[in-house]
Amino acid sequence: MYGSHTDRLKYGGNTGPVGGVTPPIPTATAASGSLYGGSSLLGGNARLPDVDSDTAQLPEKPQLVNGQDADADLGLYLDLNSVDEPQPIRGDYGQVDPGPRTFQYEKLNPDLFAPPGTDAGSVPNAVWPLGLSHNRPGYRGRSGWARQQNTDVLPNAKRMAGVDMKLAPNAYRELHWHTAGEWALVLKGCVRVAAINDENQSFTDDLCEGDVWFFPPGVPHSIQAFDKGVEFLLVFDEGDFDENGTFLVSEMFARTPREVLSKNFQADVDAFKDLPEGELYIFNGTQQPKDIQQQNITAPGGFLTGNGSYTYHWSQQEPYHVPGGSVKILDPRTFPIATMFSAALVTVQPGAMREMHWHTTSDEWDYFLQGSGRATIYHAPSAGRTFDFTAGDVGYISQAEAHYVENTGTEDLVFLEVLQAPKFSDVSVAQWLALTPKQTVKDHLKLPDKLIDSLPKEKTILKVGNKNLTALAGGGKAYEP
Repeated sequence: MYGSHTDRLKYGGNTGPVGGVTPPIPTATAASGSLYGGSSLLGGNARLPDVDSDTAQLPEKPQLVNGQDADADLGLYLDLNSVDEPQPIRGDYGQVDPGPRTFQYEKLNPDLFAPPGTDAGSVPNAVWPLGLSHNRPGYRGRSGWARQQNTDVLPNAKRMAGVDMKLAPNAYRELHWHTAGEWALVLKGCVRVAAINDENQSFTDDLCEGDVWFFPPGVPHSIQAFDKGVEFLLVFDEGDFDENGTFLVSEMFARTPREVLSKNFQADVDAFKDLPEGELYIFNGTQQPKDIQQQNITAPGGFLTGNGSYTYHWSQQEPYHVPGGSVKILDPRTFPIATMFSAALVTVQPGAMREMHWHTTSDEWDYFLQGSGRATIYHAPSAGRTFDFTAGDVGYISQAEAHYVENTGTEDLVFLEVLQAPKFSDVSVAQWLALTPKQTVKDHLKLPDKLIDSLPKEKTILKVGNKNLTALAGGGKAYEP
């Protein structure tokens, strides 16, 4: 029957006795028994249990995935989706888990559940799924929604925060401004943005998927979807930024005495009788004219263009192709208004990886648009932890921490790297060693001559690899194309 309890989603997890409870328990028709036990149950008073009566082992041999028996230090990617009940075992380490679990979490995070043997010590959490963020709906009429990541949910992300926002066809993110700089990437659909600055200049532009805008702190702006809606990603240069704390035009008017409004706008007080009763936030609007010239208002200081432009049509930039994928970079050298926002849009093909590197002056804020990947973060002096990412996840890596991003799926991995830096730059581990005296490298790492001689003196950005991520377990090679 529709709506019955049998229609509900069944979450994978342990069943049977646990913690002294044996579900399903009998259904009671009236209260009975006591909420508390007595002193006879205290240690020394209670009868000793039969320690052979309960078990923390599985009734059958655990089902392991390909590569799970291999040497833990190989750190092979484990496809825990290929079994019903994954186990936290890698090589000679770990043990079965018969206790309280939701299998889907472990399948999404195999490198946390069964970590590589090379992981060590403590590393700040580097992943937050926006699917776990509270999704704030807009005004009535299914106008849209927004969900955010900030230091409340990812404490180490001190320099940047993110918001994923959807506007229904012709809906607005109401006129507002904030204390943080706002960098945005259009994910789906098209949008019109408008703003003015403190130099008496105005700006209006239309953007579609793959395009970018930036509004400096304090600059008031509006965002309106076109008739097929829009979804965009916002990145702010304050880690504790709160989407719910922006300055709103509706609230500014609501908190100002009517006498003051009348005087400020030189209008009869009745002109303000229909002001909104509360904040609009996200709300449905009337369709804007397709001809943008009809909404371009000439300001005393003129119209912002060139290096002063608040937008960049990144979708029209051709990517830089390399073996293993492609990269597009946008930083203040080509988008001057965003003085400290540098970004790379990276596509990594199956089996390939973003090469081992670190950023010298900035933390790295990542957003995963499609596919799945993992990264091991080296945290000075001797800690490292491997994290898994899927579409909709935010990643955060502190300044100077070495890492890579490996495609762990069968489709292209697409992700965004954002830095707070005047140019996009990194240090390639392979290039560093290639440009270091050979004897120095040998004395430090005992690497063979053949390897050192093959190191590229130019950054490769991406590295190709075997699409079979457990090839090493069968005697194959990780880097075979």
